[in-house]
Amino acid sequence: MTATPNTNCDSLLISKMDRIGLLDENVKLILASQSPRRREILDMMGLAGRYTVHPSPLDEEALQVELAKITPQLCPKEYTKTLAEEKAKAMAMTLVSQGQSSHQTFFILGSDTIVDLNGSILNKPVDEKEAELMLTRLSGNFHEVHTGVALYQVSPSRPHETNPAEPILIKSYTDTARVRFTTLSKADIESYVKTGEPMDKAGSYGIQGIGGQFVEGIEGDFFVVMGLPMHSLSRTMSEALALLD
Repeated sequence: MTATPNTNCDSLLISKMDRIGLLDENVKLILASQSPRRREILDMMGLAGRYTVHPSPLDEEALQVELAKITPQLCPKEYTKTLAEEKAKAMAMTLVSQGQSSHQTFFILGSDTIVDLNGSILNKPVDEKEAELMLTRLSGNFHEVHTGVALYQVSPSRPHETNPAEPILIKSYTDTARVRFTTLSKADIESYVKTGEPMDKAGSYGIQGIGGQFVEGIEGDFFVVMGLPMHSLSRTMSEALALLD
């Protein structure tokens, strides 16, 4: 099921912050991700202490294999949005099956980030050799970073309903930024890979860390590259809370 956000809502989350978590115990936000970068961005938004982290139970590797089979028909933007949707949906279904939504409304946030080099999807490297190969391909070139975002809502059932409420997809989308990489020497690449930083990051680099040295410029939102688009998420959360009014 998909909700239709109120397009007339032009405020940001900051004006509705007290609706989530601390003061309003009936509205909970769950981040269905174990990414420390996404937690950092939520904290920067002022949500520290107002959300909980529960990594999605989704078998992400299995889904990636399935999506890879249809990648020629599924563009990178749709690929990352689909992953974000499935992560959030799996967590939402878990809440429903466990009966945790009987008295509270939950918003479940799922996200996924990929690097797109001329239509080729670069996920997290499987080993150091693959990380070096990815960085060699990115060296001296432009690439795009896509971050998919999905927000599901799970609400208590109405008094006359016996079955748990079905999770509602509030909104899903993909934001994109274009990144220009400097030309990297072999020594640069090998030294960076030895730090270990690339190993849990799409495209084998982190813009908010040591890998930021490689970036000559960005067209678009920095937070898209970091892993969660702050501005668009703020608007999406504001719209979702407006639907509760």
